[in-house]
Amino acid sequence: MTTLTDRPRTALLVIDVQNGVMAGTHNRDAVVGNIATLVEKARGEGVDVVWVQHNSDEGLKKDSEEWQYVPELVRAEGEALVHKRYPDSFEATDLESVLAERGIGRLIVSGAQTDECIRSTLHGAITRGYDATLVADAHTTEDLSEYGAPTPDLVIAHTNLYWENHQAPGRTAGITTTAEAKFG
Repeated sequence: MTTLTDRPRTALLVIDVQNGVMAGTHNRDAVVGNIATLVEKARGEGVDVVWVQHNSDEGLKKDSEEWQYVPELVRAEGEALVHKRYPDSFEATDLESVLAERGIGRLIVSGAQTDECIRSTLHGAITRGYDATLVADAHTTEDLSEYGAPTPDLVIAHTNLYWENHQAPGRTAGITTTAEAKFG
């Protein structure tokens, strides 16, 4: 139901699952395991996997150990890699052109951080005409409760709740789980 024409394909987005981002995140190992399962499932079904990698001057400098993807996840030859500097994976990146050239109008979203890059990218996708499904057990965030934020489990639960019920004209939003994710 995407509002984008000639975009019948689906892609799995793997956002910012980098050493420096994932250190100390909630339920890290289970989330990384779920993302690995999604990557293998997508590859097995011939679905594009698009990797998004954050760069910043503080903490995630390009080519540093913190900037690298976690060792459990390895990008395959030919899979797109999008570099970003802002929370929304579409802002000032080539993500839109990567998706357009592959005919992708539906996104399955996984990664980190739930309360910033995941939310921003979901909203960026919907406003640009994409269908966007969040994998409820394949995203995570760090604990920012000392700054007044809810605990990570509540941030994740709230994001799943509101994305499950999100609406936009001519586009679909929603959630799935790793086990129930369908790419077709």
